[in-house]
Amino acid sequence: MKKWKLDRIISLATLVSSIIAIILVLKKPQPVSQPMPPAVAKEKAESFQEKIEQLEQPRPAGQPPMEVHLNADEVSAAIDQAAGALSTAVPATGLPSSVPSSADAPLATGQPEIKDYQVTFDGDVARGQFVAQIGGKDVYVTLAGHLGSKDGYATFDPTEFKVGDLDIPTSLVNGALQKRLTEQRDRLKLPDDVGSIRVENGELVMTQK
Repeated sequence: MKKWKLDRIISLATLVSSIIAIILVLKKPQPVSQPMPPAVAKEKAESFQEKIEQLEQPRPAGQPPMEVHLNADEVSAAIDQAAGALSTAVPATGLPSSVPSSADAPLATGQPEIKDYQVTFDGDVARGQFVAQIGGKDVYVTLAGHLGSKDGYATFDPTEFKVGDLDIPTSLVNGALQKRLTEQRDRLKLPDDVGSIRVENGELVMTQK
């Protein structure tokens, strides 16, 4: 009888834990940044482009490489602008109707619909958040880490991973993330005029090659 009661308690605890996990996964977390009015977003996107164009200017002889500093609003606006242009050219496709249960589900093979990008910088950490349509549900993914570059390609070392309001140890997702980044290595290639990138003092710093 005691063993039956213990098994029953364990089963109930497992069920409750599963329900809580599902609720946390589907729960909307605190946003990493606040949305910008369209006019402000347009201005920030233009500022981003102007700074990038500075890196294309020839470097005077004997002068150190130029650096441009981009804040989170400028980067977010540029990403939104690029995503908007892409979505009008390439229709998004959804994942199968079942919600994946593994920790690396948001990194699984496939092309879920991605929207509502948000980016912020805190010290030397880059933090991004987006919404993925999985099984017809909006699932919020938050990813933070150290952004850098090596051999002409961007690199990312995660320090935080959340699905909804559920914290997932980075050790469980880093392998899948790095594999996905390797598969999409061509997309991580730095522009020809950029020698390196890093996050420093709450800004994205890009150095001229």
